[in-house]
Amino acid sequence: MKLPEISVIVCCFNHAKWIERCIRSLNHQQHMEGIGFEVVVLDDGSSDESVDVVQNLDVIPNLRIIEQDENKGLPASLNHAIKKSRGRYVVRVDSDDYLTRDCLYIMYRYLQANRNYQAVAVDYIRVDELDNHTERVNSSEEPIACGIMFRKECLFEIGLYDEEFKMREGHDLRKRFEERYAIGHLEFPFYRYRDHASNRTKNRDEVARYDARLTSGEAREE
Repeated sequence: MKLPEISVIVCCFNHAKWIERCIRSLNHQQHMEGIGFEVVVLDDGSSDESVDVVQNLDVIPNLRIIEQDENKGLPASLNHAIKKSRGRYVVRVDSDDYLTRDCLYIMYRYLQANRNYQAVAVDYIRVDELDNHTERVNSSEEPIACGIMFRKECLFEIGLYDEEFKMREGHDLRKRFEERYAIGHLEFPFYRYRDHASNRTKNRDEVARYDARLTSGEAREE
């Protein structure tokens, strides 16, 4: 059996309301014949029906579900899913977000054609709880943790996510990644970032605390 070129990592914690939209967007990716991709859904000890929702879809041949009995936190869950992934490239999609239909194909072709880049990021559109578009955002000016395709071996070279970063783990990863590698930028708004009442980033105090840690230059313990 041919291994997938791309692994899409979806970590979920109590997002039964949103995850179907996420998985359907992955199932609808276009032009992927001959490339192959897998979707690795890691449920981080959800107490709602998140796992049932994904299992009931059963629409993607290469969909895999990893269930954790207890909540281990997002960075640890992401690392576990990446270690279990089989693709050469890794893309993180949060379970309350989704992609447009050409996203994976265009990012993949970009990295295939540009070997001097080890990752590529796309722009994103903020959407509300009803999928209404509220803002288009340049990901170079306002980066987020998702909508980036990485060469997987480079993630392992930098040590994956720092599990001490309970917030801003993606910003920390990107900072360390760009110390060694280059991230390309595609000005296509292929990623949909959902704003809703339970976004982790609504906890302003925690965001500020980890932002301060990022800007302080605090060294990571290896």
